[in-house]
Amino acid sequence: MGMFQRLSMSDSTIKTIDWGMTPDLSFGTFESWGGRERVRNNSERICYFFIDNWGSEPKLCLMERGVKHAKVLADIGAPVEMVKECVRQQGSSSAFEKSYAINSVIKEWLIHNVVEADGDAYVKPVHVVREVEDMGTLPRQGVQPFSGDKCILPANPAFINDDLIEPLIKKWNFFDSALNLQGMFENALVDNGDGLTVTDERTAIMWQRAGLDIASNRTMQRNIEKLNKEGFAGFHDWRLPTMEEALSLMEPEMNKKGLHLNPCFSKEQPFIFVAAQRKPGGYWFVDYKQGRAFWSSGSIPGAFGRLCRG
Repeated sequence: MGMFQRLSMSDSTIKTIDWGMTPDLSFGTFESWGGRERVRNNSERICYFFIDNWGSEPKLCLMERGVKHAKVLADIGAPVEMVKECVRQQGSSSAFEKSYAINSVIKEWLIHNVVEADGDAYVKPVHVVREVEDMGTLPRQGVQPFSGDKCILPANPAFINDDLIEPLIKKWNFFDSALNLQGMFENALVDNGDGLTVTDERTAIMWQRAGLDIASNRTMQRNIEKLNKEGFAGFHDWRLPTMEEALSLMEPEMNKKGLHLNPCFSKEQPFIFVAAQRKPGGYWFVDYKQGRAFWSSGSIPGAFGRLCRG
């Protein structure tokens, strides 16, 4: 197929279309831990078509997918009304579900006009420009010692019932887009000068600027043990933050990276594990993209890690 020859694809990509793959199924296949057991090779890539409805107009796209890999290869210039009709058939959806499977009408159109024909006119390759992330500017540690009131946050793992999360957030005046829109916790972040960490001098907590890749809870614990054994940034006592510690970083205003965080933190860890479990079951997380705390069952794919110490 000429279409594949024009696109910037991984060497391990299977050069055929997986017509049975959908956005929902791809997440379960390549990100969930039960699904990944069925993947033959972690470097293997597959291609499928889907509808991206995140913008003002829905569009048809070609996706390259694999374990921890998702790359839109091309926009497909399909008839607009045909794409919109497919979206209408999806019915109502939540604000977090805007990627849809194609229907049979779009599949037939693709087969006849793009896949089995010289459909170059319909295929617009997407060229991704890699950019260096702007990590902002902080005062250097020790230049102007913190003179305000210290704040000691709980540092021990906890069980948190649903009815306790709102009082917890309001006790410390943390911002939460669902439970405390007026919240604002003041930080005093300083640059430790190692390119790896910052310290909040108000809470005396040292933080990773970046963090750990998405993983299950069990794998995350193993990754933390490995990182401590290696002595990240010269320390061996890194841990998951408590709910209070993680929420202390939440900013009311979204930064240019699309996160409710100081820009000194990487955008690559949008939601993180915290050292808190839910009664009667599940784990708590902090989502800096949506600006809120939330819980989910232990069966979800997992979360990222931004570790702290102190």
